Amino acid sequence: MADTDKPRILLVEDEASIREGVCDVLAYHGYAPEAASTGEAGLSRALAGDFALLILDVMLPGMSGFEVCERVRQERPALSIMMLTAKGSEDDVVEGFRLGADDYVTKPFSVRELAARVRALLKRSGKLVERSALAVGGWSVDTASGRATRAGETIELTARELAILALLCEERGRIVARRRLLQQVWKLNNPEQIETRTVDMHMVKLRKKLDRDGQSLIETVRGQGYRLT
Repeated sequence: MADTDKPRILLVEDEASIREGVCDVLAYHGYAPEAASTGEAGLSRALAGDFALLILDVMLPGMSGFEVCERVRQERPALSIMMLTAKGSEDDVVEGFRLGADDYVTKPFSVRELAARVRALLKRSGKLVERSALAVGGWSVDTASGRATRAGETIELTARELAILALLCEERGRIVARRRLLQQVWKLNNPEQIETRTVDMHMVKLRKKLDRDGQSLIETVRGQGYRLT
């Protein structure tokens, strides 16, 4: 999938560490993130670009997140908006909704929570359409039933195997690192601190199910990860 086909998300956050971390999370989950560090810059880009989602910090230098939210909602009513609020600031949440925000996440937030909220909001707005079928080396994989068929043959796949294939198809031809697989498929927050062979074992099982006539559909790139051939 080309980057231009991925949902574009604009993050407006003045803290560099949070800005970079959230962009990394969004990229790992298959989105195309962009960032701005001030309210003015965020507003300008939100109104000029074709974004699927705007993530706004409430406390921004200059123009606040509330002001940006209100302006964007007036001029881009279809754009989904998520607010980042401080812990326990119920007034911020209420004000954000009043001005047109669609959802909020409270700081500090977990990677899993942020990814789930973003995914749910994009699906709700119709900006994230999940394919129910994947094409993998002659196999037609029905992600709803968990069955793959090819030339009259049918095999059963587990939910985790389906998630692996979906990610590899999303990045078809590109290397997907073990770290990303552990983050996105196994939902581990700190995969770099974990020594495990579980990814390799699942790849072996997948190959046994999918490979035919000496053709290997999943390539191991030594020291880097895997990619769909």
